[in-house]
Amino acid sequence: MTYNMQNTLLYVENLSVAYGDKVIIKDVNLVEKDVVREGHITGQVIAVVGRSGRGKSTLFKALTGLVKPTSGKVLIADTQTGAENDAKEVQEGDIGFVDQKYTLFRNKTVYETMQFALRRKEMTTEEKHSQIMQYLKDWGLENEKDQYPCELSGGQRQRTAVIEQIFCSGHYMVLDEPFSGLDVGNIEDVKKAFDLITASHEFNTIIYSTHDIELAVELADSVYVIGYPTIEGERMDYGTIVKHFDMKEIGLAWKDYGLDHIEVVKQIKEVMLAS
Repeated sequence: MTYNMQNTLLYVENLSVAYGDKVIIKDVNLVEKDVVREGHITGQVIAVVGRSGRGKSTLFKALTGLVKPTSGKVLIADTQTGAENDAKEVQEGDIGFVDQKYTLFRNKTVYETMQFALRRKEMTTEEKHSQIMQYLKDWGLENEKDQYPCELSGGQRQRTAVIEQIFCSGHYMVLDEPFSGLDVGNIEDVKKAFDLITASHEFNTIIYSTHDIELAVELADSVYVIGYPTIEGERMDYGTIVKHFDMKEIGLAWKDYGLDHIEVVKQIKEVMLAS
């Protein structure tokens, strides 16, 4: 499928994070650009996979500005300026972050949560109401608007948390293990949510981690494997990107899952086991 790459949306250079003397991730480099396909609005879907304890969560905290890198930098496109290729160093709040618990205000209804998320946006009350109701309709949450988190299913809580972060932060969204512990129906809900996010703006970029390699290969157009690198025959004890699978380049992005995807899954698992 033909596509071309335009503005750089995410630029990570020599990123390292240490807690005291313990280096968690080191020398992480990646560049993701705006993918443009004629006749489609195409947001970016980036998967990060790797064995437990290899630094995925630390990488996500650095990407979202929740922890300050020990060295290196994370830049995102500054979409507010309107100028091409303007970049800014990421700050907390620039990138939406949905953790595995789908943390929500216990004392706010779904609708009140959305109102709070839009509190800093320069919109009239009517515009905010209209936007909230449109999103709730698109995301199948219209009937739950007056419910509290304790009254929602896991899938509904997750969708609420995702919309809240979209309202707060704009084009970038990081999801830590969005498929973890969900049943088949809820997994389908998350896939639909991904489609809704990526089909609503060219710049919309989802970065997610998963232990389900099949779901990484099925949904992402770019898959990064984080693991312990081997340097001069010795395995290091910090995480870094050990392999990048560009599903666009391979010709498998935006295609139904098939035998070629299964082959990539095998390759990813081999890289993970070796790292």
